[in-house]
Amino acid sequence: MGVPDWQVTATSINCEAVDADVSLMVYKDRSVKCTGYKKYGESLTKEVAKELKKKGKELGRELKCEGTECSRLIGYRDKLFAEEEAKAKS
Repeated sequence: MGVPDWQVTATSINCEAVDADVSLMVYKDRSVKCTGYKKYGESLTKEVAKELKKKGKELGRELKCEGTECSRLIGYRDKLFAEEEAKAKS
């Protein structure tokens, strides 16, 4: 597979795991980043944890950031690189 002709690409989604809008970024070296991870995962404060618990109660489900193993993040990365691979073969 060739190297993508982009440095980084991003998309915004409503993340069901934390019920918030986040941006997913994929870099050409296949590394990934989610803007929600810092707030809802890595640096979770008591205030944000309380907010997630309250929102979760209203929605009837637990809200929790999946971190760097997030299925949405991995899925977006894999989709992009599959598209790059298909483009390289054509």
